[in-house]
Amino acid sequence: MTDEAAGEADREQAPLEEDPLALRIEQLILGAGRQYTPFQAARAADVPMELAARFWRAMGFADIGQAKALTETDVIALRRLAGLVEAGLLSEAMAVQVARSTGQTTARLAEWQIDSFLEGLTEPPEPGMTRTEVAYPLVELLLPELQEFLVYVWRRQLAAATGRVVQAADDEEMVDRRLAVAFADLVGFTRLTRRLEEEELGELVEAFETTAADLVAAHGGRLIKTLGDEVLYVADDAGTAAEIGLRLIETLANDATMPELRVGMALGTVTTRMGDVFGNTVNLASRLTSIAPKDAVLVDGALRAELVAAGEAPESEKETDADASYRFALRPLYQRPVRGLGVIEPWLLTHLTSGS
Repeated sequence: MTDEAAGEADREQAPLEEDPLALRIEQLILGAGRQYTPFQAARAADVPMELAARFWRAMGFADIGQAKALTETDVIALRRLAGLVEAGLLSEAMAVQVARSTGQTTARLAEWQIDSFLEGLTEPPEPGMTRTEVAYPLVELLLPELQEFLVYVWRRQLAAATGRVVQAADDEEMVDRRLAVAFADLVGFTRLTRRLEEEELGELVEAFETTAADLVAAHGGRLIKTLGDEVLYVADDAGTAAEIGLRLIETLANDATMPELRVGMALGTVTTRMGDVFGNTVNLASRLTSIAPKDAVLVDGALRAELVAAGEAPESEKETDADASYRFALRPLYQRPVRGLGVIEPWLLTHLTSGS
């Protein structure tokens, strides 16, 4: 090895100098200081290094070689997760899924919290202090309260999800369930990204996601994910999904700062994994969204049939004129081929009071 190559290798192996204040904040949050390499932590937890590495990567943590960057809390968490596998409560594959779903969810939550709190509470920094210096007392005050609130919300969500599972008709329904699936998509968002400043665009996206999340929750749906200009939600029945979609259209139409919205929804069997939903029903809802007119909701034939069967929409437009007791009106549109799904007949959904 040449002297130059040896020097390069030494630089790669030498640990980066850590900011002392950053280390203090890390220790405050984790409740313990760095003392283990990954190998030492795995050995202390009595877990094979290969399995420990799978858990850490699943949680979203980068490989750190043999740097002493892990704490006693890492060892305890590793031992607990492996213990669930040893006790037969979780398979190894399921334990990795638990680590991955938890890591992905909390990573986004942590990023949002730090961005919001530091931008809102430490900008500009106090005279003579950097943002990093202000962060320590801020985290010290917020940490115990946020931890308690996080556990509370998680328990409430776990109770709701468990209730849905135990009420399932059979074991298959626990994974493959019949749900109404809907996408709500902002029209012309790509053009907006070129026209608006970054801060304005961020505020618009946050307002849209907040409005959508509130309406979905208030009317009994479940928000699956947000994608900036699009949200995906599900509901246990067609009427709930339909009401949410129309409310979203009506609410955003009354906000001059918001672009138009289009919504597509379908009813059918979906597969649920790690809090997300998959399958042809989801694909169909997405396709319906892409062809929906501005400020309109399109539904598939299955969702339309359930609304009719539940007495929430008429079988035909003539019944709409004769009986105003229905909640929704439906108008058939031209059949059209949809890539990967064959020919479909979309139905335009409206509130009965707004005309069909």
